[in-house]
Amino acid sequence: MAVKVETPVQQRTQRADARRNRAKVLAAARDVFARHGLEAQMDEIARKAGVGVGTVYRHFPRKEDLLQALADEHFEALAESARAGLEAADPWDGFVEFLTFATRSMADDRALGEAMGQQPGVCEAAARRSDLERLTAELVARAQAAGRLRADVVPEDVPALACGIGRAVDARSGQPTMSWDRYLKIILAGLAASAD
Repeated sequence: MAVKVETPVQQRTQRADARRNRAKVLAAARDVFARHGLEAQMDEIARKAGVGVGTVYRHFPRKEDLLQALADEHFEALAESARAGLEAADPWDGFVEFLTFATRSMADDRALGEAMGQQPGVCEAAARRSDLERLTAELVARAQAAGRLRADVVPEDVPALACGIGRAVDARSGQPTMSWDRYLKIILAGLAASAD
């Protein structure tokens, strides 16, 4: 029996297809997890992505693997936002832009908030890989050195505030809530150095 050997062009096409399918699965998962939290089902993600459920499992054998990939993307986006904040001419503006991005991300993504609460190892691993802790510390130090951020703020306060607002506006609580940006404005007023 003859063995079929793939040409380099066929191999590249398959790899490109696999990359596209992986990207489609991640985009669908981001949407489905944001709406349904950790209760999201792999078959619904496959339908949304327009692929078979086997394709989802080939890329992500367990739901936790998919969550890890989404967390990695999320924390890399946060790190990019922090880098952009460090480029801002005004250190306070850079800090505010980053905290705004982080807060909006938490408020808009139900699964991320649930994962942080129920599977903190997933988010901790992603945060370490993205170098986010160091970048956040630089943003805080820069805003404090400019005299714009309270001296008693520590880098660990930043994710705690973003997560806290995200949980406060979670519609599943059944409690009336304000919008995340209103909470953030109140918190930023308290973080400003003039509030000392």
